[in-house]
This record gives sequence, structure tokens and C-alpha cells, in this order.
Amino acid sequence: MKWAILCTVGNGFNGTRASLAHCVHCGGESVWWSPKVQATFGMMVYPAATSAPPPHDDMPEDVRADYEEARQIAVVSPRAASALLRLSIEKLCAGLNAKGNNINERIGDLVAGGLPIGVQRALDAVRVIGNNAVHPGKMDRADVGAVCNTLFALVNLIVEDRITSPKMVDDVFSSLPSGARDAIERRDAGEGKQAE
Repeated sequence: MKWAILCTVGNGFNGTRASLAHCVHCGGESVWWSPKVQATFGMMVYPAATSAPPPHDDMPEDVRADYEEARQIAVVSPRAASALLRLSIEKLCAGLNAKGNNINERIGDLVAGGLPIGVQRALDAVRVIGNNAVHPGKMDRADVGAVCNTLFALVNLIVEDRITSPKMVDDVFSSLPSGARDAIERRDAGEGKQAE
């Protein structure tokens, strides 16, 4: 790392408690805040450190925006991150064309449409923890912090099951020869046998 202490200008150069670090390995830059003036150590304030997993590649953009915001604040406020993840799944349910006046009804609609129990439980876990994280007396702050990263993984799991897996199956199925696809459609319509 190469360090540069940020200074104020006026009556000469005066050092501050902020430093800029340049990584000689990756070329990235970071900003650090120190308890002492002109020190090259302290707490990294930019970019925000996070241990939360990145969003799934197939995550819709509107959901991804809230997910990324949650990642940025998870270390500082796991309660707020949990609430944003709850908002993420609410948008995800809407994007999956789930019907209902609220997130609970939308999850119920997905369940009625054959949603696997594991995905339903993941949705409900993110919903309930996200709700309880911001309501006084519902959840201990330490408990929210302990489970927050798991919620990120659950949101990614939901995207994998509801978006990525069906897309992969559709892509493979559409690559089958048209004769085989036609035979499968006839079989499913009760018109005859499937081609081997």
C-alpha cells in the first residue's frame, strides 16, 4: 500500500485524520479514517467492507439495487440491511407475477402455484426477520447481526430456484431437435408416444 495523508489548504498544509491508500497489487484505492491526525491506520470508510455474498448474476436489476445497498450497510447496520433484503424479496415476488396486496399474500400465491417448501421457507424467513429487525422489541440486535449474512444467501437461493434453474431448463429444452420437442408436446397433449 502507498499512503497519502489528506490535507487541508489555507495557512499552509494541515494534515487531517483521513488518508488515501493505493494498493500496488490491484490498483484500487481506499479511504481511511484515523483517531489520530496524520496517521496511516484506522478504519476503512470507503469502499465499505462487507462479508455478504454478491448478488446472483440473474437477480433482476430493481432487486439487485436494494440488495447491493443492503450489502453496503450490512456491517454498520444489519437491521437496516435485513429490512432492505425484505424489500428485495417483495420486489422479487412482484417480478414473479405473484398476486396479493402484501408480501405475505404474494408468497401465499406462489405457494398455491407450487412453490417448493424450501423456497417458501426462505421467503418467509427473509420476510419475518426483515420485518422484526426494525420493530422495537421483536428481535435482539445481536440476533439480527448473527443472521444477516444468511439472509443474503437466502435471497440468492430464491433467485437461483425461481429464475436461474427454469431459465437453464428452458435453454436446454429449446436446444432439442424440433421433432423431439413436437413429440413431447403431442405426448403431453395425450396424442401419442414420445420419440426416444
